Amino acid sequence: MVLSVRTTAGEEYLRLGTETLQRIRLGHPTTGTWEAADLQWWWRRDQHSDPARQSFWFQDGSPVAGAVLSDWGDELSLDLLVPEGGRTELIGQMEPVARQMIDNAGSVPLVMVVRDDDQAVIAVAERLGFNPSLEVGADAWLAPAHAFPSTPLPEGFFIRSRDDEFGDRQHPMTERNGPHVAQRLEECGLYHRALDLAIYGPDQQVAGYGLFWADPVTKVGLVEPMRTNDEFQGLGLGSALLRAGITRLVDRGCARIKVTYLLDNEASRRLYTRCGFAPLVICTTYQRD
Repeated sequence: MVLSVRTTAGEEYLRLGTETLQRIRLGHPTTGTWEAADLQWWWRRDQHSDPARQSFWFQDGSPVAGAVLSDWGDELSLDLLVPEGGRTELIGQMEPVARQMIDNAGSVPLVMVVRDDDQAVIAVAERLGFNPSLEVGADAWLAPAHAFPSTPLPEGFFIRSRDDEFGDRQHPMTERNGPHVAQRLEECGLYHRALDLAIYGPDQQVAGYGLFWADPVTKVGLVEPMRTNDEFQGLGLGSALLRAGITRLVDRGCARIKVTYLLDNEASRRLYTRCGFAPLVICTTYQRD
């Protein structure tokens, strides 16, 4: 396999990362850890201005793999975006680049999220000095995707998208994701305002929100993030919001839908399994202090 490699930054990083993950997904229905929409969701936190923190490998001018460091404030995450085919050769080229990226990062703590069935990437993580932590999650799929009938909400509650939201309100995710979250989302090609949903209460306060990503290239939908605020738990709002979002993803042509949740979050597990999501793989967070 004849490959070239180069570093990148900013909007080019976003484009290449998206194309790489779409190509990986088209090559295999469930391989890897992330969807292209995951990477676009991360854009809200890190616009990857430093080219030393991401490299992509190319074959015939198209990106086929990538090594990416993402800045989460108190730690960096390292992700190796690797397709199924030619993995041994690719990983052999990627490992020294990843090691140099880690060395350049200095003393900041690092993490890697790795599938428990991906022995090749686990071996790389261990050689790079990462060790498994107690944080474990599940990738769950709804396949084939299907629409749900609308779920009645408690009196006074209603769902709105960013397309039809009343007034010029602050984005519901601003408190947890910063004042620029709305702007960053608009910069992402897979973001759709009609799939950016929130539930409002009788006094028009935000009770919960969910962001649904429809990838027209892979026909995969992603649910990320989902949240019901603490004071509104137990009212069935999460289920109503999830079902509404899934229906919109199906309407946009998604054949399969994916969600990731932590295994110790019993409420999330119940919510997703009730809607038909089936856990497929387990992923462990590896840490490097």
